[in-house]
Amino acid sequence: MVVHELLAPAGDLERLKVAIMYGADAVYIGGPSLGLRANTSNFTIDEIKEGVAFAHKYNKKVHVTVNISLHNKELEGLLDYLKELEKCKVDAIIVSDPTVMELALNNTNLDVHVSTQASTLNIEAVKFFEKLGVKRIVLGRETTKEEIEEIIKNTNVDIECFIHGAMCAGYSGRCVLSNFLTARDANRGGCSQICRWDFSLLDSSKKELKGEKEFTFCTKDLSMLKYIPDMIDMGISSFKIEGRMRSIYYIATIVGTYRKVIDKYLSDKEHYKYDEKLEKILTNCANRDSIPQFFDGNYDETVQYYNGRVEVSNQDFLGLVIDYRDGMVILEQRNYFKPGDVVQIFGPNMDTINFEIPDIYDEDDNLLDAARHPRQIIKFKLNEKVEPYAMMRIKR
Repeated sequence: MVVHELLAPAGDLERLKVAIMYGADAVYIGGPSLGLRANTSNFTIDEIKEGVAFAHKYNKKVHVTVNISLHNKELEGLLDYLKELEKCKVDAIIVSDPTVMELALNNTNLDVHVSTQASTLNIEAVKFFEKLGVKRIVLGRETTKEEIEEIIKNTNVDIECFIHGAMCAGYSGRCVLSNFLTARDANRGGCSQICRWDFSLLDSSKKELKGEKEFTFCTKDLSMLKYIPDMIDMGISSFKIEGRMRSIYYIATIVGTYRKVIDKYLSDKEHYKYDEKLEKILTNCANRDSIPQFFDGNYDETVQYYNGRVEVSNQDFLGLVIDYRDGMVILEQRNYFKPGDVVQIFGPNMDTINFEIPDIYDEDDNLLDAARHPRQIIKFKLNEKVEPYAMMRIKR
């Protein structure tokens, strides 16, 4: 029986805990070395142990990325590192380099998952990795629905697919422009996102072509919310969300939304109806357009931005619930709000609460006309009890 795992990113322990509390079946994290997110804080060995203990307490899993392209210098100590991860009781490692696969499969009991960095797009490649003994393959984000279906029907290994997040302008992670222009290697965790830069566009005579905006070739984001029923019925084992560098609000919102759709469809497939309100929640959380990308076979100009785009920092996240005492919400403020604003509090294991902000107070019970200072502790009355790690956002 296929287990439809919802797999979430976690850049640190707080985000790991949020992902699990909001409905992830598993999280993937970066360890102290050999992962592809050089700009995240990543996890120390002790933090991996703590994260694994927390996840296993709730019968959830932790996967660790060991997916950079290795040079000779990384070979020293590699096996010791893999054995250290095994001691941490991580549930799987995500790998792209054949050397790491071979070492892990022959010298540890770690489950090995083939990273999207391997750009696995066809049946024969899947069969090759299957013969090696890997447990799962994360298909390249460039595979179509028909290709995924054919792979699942003709192989016996678990298949994982991305369902949400940023896309690469080339084959996932294989771009060399970052290294060429900034000496930051995309295949070793240092991508400087050259595809999102503005460029001058020249014709064959090197004359600059003027348009409404500067030329870019940045891809739009991926969102598979509408296609979750199709993906479940196809037999995909794991649904992966991109974004280890994302905020706790982003993780809570995206994980919680996909959790609702997956559970709703699995509980009553016959009467399932797509909820456009959930799509709006995802849209409000992002700062780029989201589309199905390659899944529906669309490769035209609509999948990318060619004439620039506007990325506005999201201000919907208003605060994180710290506690609820004596009918008062204790909130750590994140963005500006004031009495009279219409907001909602959402969280794990609760229905979303919509309400108008009443009088607000600081920690010393001083009445405030607005919450202006990020991370200030704010208090206000609310008749319905809310739990720590619930979040407040603008109601749109």
